[in-house]
This record gives sequence, structure tokens and C-alpha cells, in this order.
Amino acid sequence: MSNLNAHADTVNFNPRQIKLIDVVRSRGSATVEQLADELLVTLQTVRRDVQRLSEAGTLTRFHGGVRVPSSTIENIAHPQRQNLHAQGKARIARAIALQVPNHCSLLINIGTTTEAIAEALLHHKGLRVITNNLNVAAILCSNPDCEVIVAGGVVRPRDRGIVGEAAVDFIHQFKVDIALIGISGIESDGTLRDYDFREVKVTQTIIEHAREVWLAADASKFNRPAMVAAATLPQIDRLFTDAVPPNPFPALLTDANVRLEVCLD
Repeated sequence: MSNLNAHADTVNFNPRQIKLIDVVRSRGSATVEQLADELLVTLQTVRRDVQRLSEAGTLTRFHGGVRVPSSTIENIAHPQRQNLHAQGKARIARAIALQVPNHCSLLINIGTTTEAIAEALLHHKGLRVITNNLNVAAILCSNPDCEVIVAGGVVRPRDRGIVGEAAVDFIHQFKVDIALIGISGIESDGTLRDYDFREVKVTQTIIEHAREVWLAADASKFNRPAMVAAATLPQIDRLFTDAVPPNPFPALLTDANVRLEVCLD
């Protein structure tokens, strides 16, 4: 039994509320409208359930929806993130791979979504990839038609990401066709956020040194808090996600002139 369900039993949540918890847990977050459709109940019923679950500390409310509680200062462990929303990440990765042309240059940052993208690029021809993600480098080294360049710096043991000023200085040498980036959270003001200020410095440099910036973020990243601001939506050219973003994000994306790609296949 999951920890959330175990907690649900101790406070006598009803079966509908337990199912609501499971739906949010599987997605990371959900709007009230999405939950009403999924559970086949009214918006008022969902709002009452969400109120109770948030008061119990089982879920966290945001404007228009609810999400799994998370810390603003510490990310989920890398092995858990690899399995979390894996199908959505795979759909995003396939959609991005279809759009990445052969014989182009890429900057790829840290994250399990970008690692999924690397897997999807294994059959591309003539790629030149600069990355601060040793997992991405290890994956793409299996492609004989891909030249992989690894940034120097401090390796974080927990996820094999390379961070620090040395990585920033290294990336300053390049100007690439496309930056493929992941992020930990997108807040309702359009700020892209992450947890480690050293990682954020590298991501900011990657964004500055690409002609186009493509953001890969599954639906759980919307309204997910994190401590350090990395960028804003106007700095992004395309957003690839696995579900229609909740409000207010569609309007924010339009205002920022970001091309939205919802990856359903």
C-alpha cells in the first residue's frame, strides 16, 4: 500500500477521496475540472474533497487544483524521478526527437526528462551534443553518428549532473542550434524554477547560448514549487508537455509567444 493510501486509511478517507489521491499522485498535479471528469462527480464534490485532503496534509492546493506535497528546497531522488511520469516523459521525448533535425548542434541539461530525450535521439545522424549530464553523455555515446562533448565541473553523485562555475565557463564557448532543457517546476507567474543554484547557473548559460530553447516538462511540473529561479517563459521558444496545461498557463504561454506542443502519442 502506498504511503498516501496508508495515511488515507488512518483518517478514514472514503473510497472516492482515496481514488482522488491516487489520480493526483499518478499525475503529480491535477485541476479541479480534471478530477471531476476522472471521478465522474461534480466540481463542488471535488472542491470539498480537496479541502479535506489539504487540511489533512495529504495534498497541497493551488489556485484551481491540487498537487502532491513537495519541498521547495529538495528534489525527489533521481531513481524515483526516473520512474515518475515515465510514460509522459517518453511521449515528450518521442515528439522532440521527431522535431530535432539531423546534423544539428544541441545543448542538453540535467534531468530525467532530458535523459529520456537522449534515448529517443539514438538513431539521429550527425548530432553534436554538449551536455552537463553524464547520463545523457553515456546514452548518446552509443550513437556512432553523435559527437558528445561533456562540460567540466563538479559531478553531483546523486544524479551525475555536472554543476559549478567550471561548467558555466565551458558552455560559454559554444553557440548551438537548440537547447533541450528540463526544469523542476513552472510557477503560475511564468517563472521556471529548480532546486540547486549551481545547476540553475548552468541552465541559464545553456539558454543564453542557444538559438532556440525547447523546454520539456511533464504535466506535474505546472504549479510545482522550487527555490531558485532559472528563467521565465519569454526565454523559451517551444514547450513540450504531455497534457494541456492548467490555467493560467495557456494564456501565459500565448503572451510569451511560446509554441505549445501537447504530446499525446
